[in-house]
Amino acid sequence: MDRKKSLSTIRGYAVSARGKSLRQRTFKAPKLGEHDVRVSVTHCGVCHTDVSAIDDYYGITTYPFVPGHEIVGHVSAVGKAARGFKEGDRIGIGWQGRSCMKCEWCLSGQEHLCMDIVKAATWDPYGGFSSSVMADSRFAYHLPQAMRPEVAAVLLCGGISVYSPLRTYAKGSASKIGIVGVGGLGHLALQVAHAMGCEVTAISSSPEKKEEALGFGADHFIDSNDKDALRQVEFGFDLLLCTASGGVDWYALLETLKKKGKMILVGFPIIDLKPIDLVAHELSITGSFIGSRTTMKEMLKFAQAHGIKPKIELMPMSQVNKAIQRVKENKARYRIVLVN
Repeated sequence: MDRKKSLSTIRGYAVSARGKSLRQRTFKAPKLGEHDVRVSVTHCGVCHTDVSAIDDYYGITTYPFVPGHEIVGHVSAVGKAARGFKEGDRIGIGWQGRSCMKCEWCLSGQEHLCMDIVKAATWDPYGGFSSSVMADSRFAYHLPQAMRPEVAAVLLCGGISVYSPLRTYAKGSASKIGIVGVGGLGHLALQVAHAMGCEVTAISSSPEKKEEALGFGADHFIDSNDKDALRQVEFGFDLLLCTASGGVDWYALLETLKKKGKMILVGFPIIDLKPIDLVAHELSITGSFIGSRTTMKEMLKFAQAHGIKPKIELMPMSQVNKAIQRVKENKARYRIVLVN
């Protein structure tokens, strides 16, 4: 394919309707805006958010839909107002590819809370399971030179998702933190919390993950199916970071929090509980959504400095449906990155 044609079209793996497999299609490339960069995709991670969006779990998916938002590649075109980038630069893009830049949240430096966040996703109009994507250059990031592209891809979503709340709420060695779930997000959270100097406990329903969890940085491991073990840590944690997407015993977990403790959700689990302990112990449950541009840059430097690396399976982009199925079946260990 000649260069002119490659810039005018996109080859992407798209799903046409809920419940369908992805098939390769060719689309007309969106017009490059003045602040935009077009990026030839070399690597793209497969996130649980992609899998959920394919089936329109969030109620915002427009078909045909090309998923993918953990993107590393090389700049192939630069808008006239894009600053700091040139053709050939290796860059990364996470879930957020733009924002309105004018609402109160954007103006306060919290662009990830933009009032028009649905339209801010990198996969609008086409995501990273493709030959190229387009994003606002202000949401594209130069990567540490020594960082592997597959590592960077995962950190651009999974890394920022756990780094941002830990940066906000963890208090270093004074914090006793429970990481709920040892999976795609949890294994990164263990590394980040450990690097921040916290006392870290991995809480998982999969006891076979104990040795790996300790290797990722956990000081302790609790099998969440063991109610006696959970009772032994009642009022034990300052903070719980819940990375699990399901199978959570909310009552048992809340009892492990100190009074005025906090549980942070970084996934989208369904919560069903009576708020007795929540009120009586003055507990808080809050969400945390990716992070700002400033926090993203900080996270990339922190990860490189502390050797934080996801455990990754590499697969060719052509095996995207197989990769999605592995994520659905919880067989990925612990992230999958597709390679063009």
